[in-house]
Amino acid sequence: MADYPLRQRFVLDTSAFLTNEIRREDETLAEALDRLLDAVAAAKLTLNISCYMPPSIHRELTTILADRDVSDETISKLNTWVIRKNPARYEVSVPAEIVYRFVEEMNDRVDRGLRVSEEAVRRAERARAETVEDHDYMTGVDIVISDLREKYRGALRRGVLDSREDFDLLILARELDAGVVTEDQGIINWAEELGLRYLRGREFPALLEEYLRAVDR
Repeated sequence: MADYPLRQRFVLDTSAFLTNEIRREDETLAEALDRLLDAVAAAKLTLNISCYMPPSIHRELTTILADRDVSDETISKLNTWVIRKNPARYEVSVPAEIVYRFVEEMNDRVDRGLRVSEEAVRRAERARAETVEDHDYMTGVDIVISDLREKYRGALRRGVLDSREDFDLLILARELDAGVVTEDQGIINWAEELGLRYLRGREFPALLEEYLRAVDR
């Protein structure tokens, strides 16, 4: 095998495996995953490209795959070719400016969430006695609550780090000087803040396949 001094590493998010964008026409989720994991294996054996995943994300992903009836064989491929590693949380440093921006953003999002909630309370008061046409079991207040959930989720969660799994992914990528592979906009935003390389999950299979074609040429 040729010696490649600039060893590539990638840290993979759950969304990189689940996005419909990795599927070819008429391809099932299981078939797309098999093709992706075969490319990961070939890239490892041919180019020494290593793919990692924090255990927290691995647990999340395998639970989802089991619920979607993905075969044990495919999950075994995942376990074989994607390395599970906890980030060195006590060793990896994060600039104080990054923490400051995160706190500032969360404060802003809490304020936005409060405004969404206040608006919903006022709408609920106006809608208290209403019923929804063709839905006698659903009141106007029920509609307001449903709308509140969607808007509140958008105000507080979309485009931001909202889980321990997201944080593990970024810290591991920083530790390994690895590229982040995700479809999550919040992770992408903070990968940019941390100066990390990243690419969309939908682009990852094609990237590996192009690397492998270049070796063949």
